[in-house]
Amino acid sequence: MDVILTQNAPEPVGPYSQAIVAGKMIFCSGQIPLSPGETSLSIQGIKEQTVQALENLREILSAGHSSFSQVVKTTVYLTDMNHFPACNEVYESYFSAPYPARSCVCVAALPKGALIEIEAIAIQ
Repeated sequence: MDVILTQNAPEPVGPYSQAIVAGKMIFCSGQIPLSPGETSLSIQGIKEQTVQALENLREILSAGHSSFSQVVKTTVYLTDMNHFPACNEVYESYFSAPYPARSCVCVAALPKGALIEIEAIAIQ
């Protein structure tokens, strides 16, 4: 196994890696809309937070020699399902057909008060 760690995405805020490479698979930890180098959320609004979470994933995938076109599965965590349409609109702009498999789960709360967290599994 190899660890992916890039300064272009937020540092882990706990005992986990940004991503792990196992064989040809990349397992990306969930990304909240924390900007690289920051310790608190400064981005408001579900669309803006979705963009930042996906940009964080893009940087981690890139560091692992992968991209959104190689993502096979995502999990989206939302604190409010009313945010789903806006989140989906942004999400769709980052992926193209065939779209990865996806789950979307509503949760009570996310780290740092985020409205969204997105994790991904990709191939290299």
